[in-house]
Amino acid sequence: MEINSRGLSLILAAIIAVITTAFLMLVPSVLTNALIIAFGISFCAAYILIRLVLEFLFFRHINTINEALEGFKDQELSNITHKSGEISMNPLKQINKAITNYAEVKQQEIQELKRMEAFRREFIADISHELKTPIFAAQGFVHTLLDGAVEDKSVRRKFLKKAAKSLDGLDILVQDLLTISQMETGETKMHFEFFDIVSLIKEVIDQLEGEADKRKITVKLHNPEERHFVKADYQRIYQVMINLISNGIKYTKKEGNVDIRVLEINGKIQTLVSDNGRGIPEEDIKRIFERFYRVEKSRSKEKGGTGLGLSIVKHIMEGHGSMIEVESEVKKGSTFSFKLTKGKPVSHRFVEDESESDDYA
Repeated sequence: MEINSRGLSLILAAIIAVITTAFLMLVPSVLTNALIIAFGISFCAAYILIRLVLEFLFFRHINTINEALEGFKDQELSNITHKSGEISMNPLKQINKAITNYAEVKQQEIQELKRMEAFRREFIADISHELKTPIFAAQGFVHTLLDGAVEDKSVRRKFLKKAAKSLDGLDILVQDLLTISQMETGETKMHFEFFDIVSLIKEVIDQLEGEADKRKITVKLHNPEERHFVKADYQRIYQVMINLISNGIKYTKKEGNVDIRVLEINGKIQTLVSDNGRGIPEEDIKRIFERFYRVEKSRSKEKGGTGLGLSIVKHIMEGHGSMIEVESEVKKGSTFSFKLTKGKPVSHRFVEDESESDDYA
């Protein structure tokens, strides 16, 4: 809005003219006609002078600043200004308010950029370390073979198996990184279908049976005869259960238990995976879904894994319009849970029309 100097000039000129005329009235010899003429001359002179001063030395610059601020305003700044609910007729106060709001927005942007930069540096450091470990291990085995150990058949086989294992771990890491990247950029679409999540859990338990037997962990699915149908992406939920149950097996004390329950609560199907392991300290719970974050780095390294499992779980659940929740107590264990939309009972996995899937996503 352009600030008008005309009205202010008229007011100030009138004030000056009145003061001048009042002063002349103190002189006894001045006649009424002379006073009127003096008032008119004073008013005109004052108006012209004040208008010139205000227009060229004050208002022109204020309007220029105002126009510049209007050009700088973006949607975020407009929202902040609107929320304040204060409208001032004072042009300087308006400009000060606009500058303050603009500075606040830019300060928030600067803080966000700093946070993202710190995250980027931390991520690069983490990924460099994670990639370096399997690469250096494979290089060491291969160079040992090239230095002459290849002639010994038993040594050759042993070292090649170790090199292959390191490269397999590298492949898993790269695949997990690609999965997270695609989910964060929205490139991965969920393919929703109706299926029995209890049957899915049974498949996962069968797959992890060997891992559980090695550590003498009992993995128990409560009420395995029940059927609970959900509407979700089968492969992604399979991936979620692999991560949660595998973590339960890894971080539960030997001869411990991993308990899985599926419940229907308020039209939602809730799945809970509990263990009686060492638990997670309260200060770490809010960070365990970050990429590469480990509660106990040394022990976690020994147990393997990419450090991306829970981050992938978090993104998958967000893709389902849900979230992964955790309750934990140190030295007693942890429970991870999530909820899915209840699905239609079907005799086989039923994939919905793609348009419905997109709407749901």
